[in-house]
Amino acid sequence: LPPLRYPAICTFKGGSESEGQQYIIHGGKTPNNELSDKMYVMSVVSKNSKKVTFRCTEKDLVGDVPEARYGHSIDVVYSRGKSMGVVFGGRSYIPSAQRTTEKWNTVADCLPHVFLVDFEFGCCIAYILPELQYGLAFHVSIARNDTIYILGGHSLANNTRPDNLYSIKVDLPLGSPAVSCTVLQGGISVSSAILTQTSNDEFVIVGGYQLENQKRMVCNIVSFEDNKIEIREMEPPDWTPDIKHSKIWFGS
Repeated sequence: LPPLRYPAICTFKGGSESEGQQYIIHGGKTPNNELSDKMYVMSVVSKNSKKVTFRCTEKDLVGDVPEARYGHSIDVVYSRGKSMGVVFGGRSYIPSAQRTTEKWNTVADCLPHVFLVDFEFGCCIAYILPELQYGLAFHVSIARNDTIYILGGHSLANNTRPDNLYSIKVDLPLGSPAVSCTVLQGGISVSSAILTQTSNDEFVIVGGYQLENQKRMVCNIVSFEDNKIEIREMEPPDWTPDIKHSKIWFGS
């Protein structure tokens, strides 16, 4: 099994009926403050009334392997009958040449590259898109068919939570993949939020931060119709006192 960590996890529909769904675990920070660039594939082998058996294997990556990171996202896109993993954002330690005793655990935003990962062969390709100008971490990502939507996030370089809304489209023809990015309007300022899917075309965003010391107590509904995304506020629940007064309020 992977070591203890808080990583990025995505769900991937396996290629055969026996595989069912697979879970891709990538990166993360361990209790010893170590970062990992490892990728693991976990699947359910069998289940009965008392026991579930998992299989977990480490995937060898080649090519433009994403550096060790945390606070990133990994999703799966589907195009032309093929699938591909997409890694974006996160934070990593500053380069080893710059790490001193005083700055040993200093982190920086990873470069805003988009990585495509072939789960079958472990091949990684990095893409530089002009629309993505700076690094982001703890953003919200939603995968829909061949497109990933990136919402919010925190930029360490300028300590802001911009109201980002990016659409990253991945086309998988017979030749080389094509990746494009579109900047959309109507984003929200949030980091470290929890995303939950409530129906095929609807998601809910809960929690997170809108400022460094200000929790985000509103909730949002993200809905899709005809490949258009709409984000609107929803009435939040009556938060309990322990949630209202807690300093920590985040997920993922």
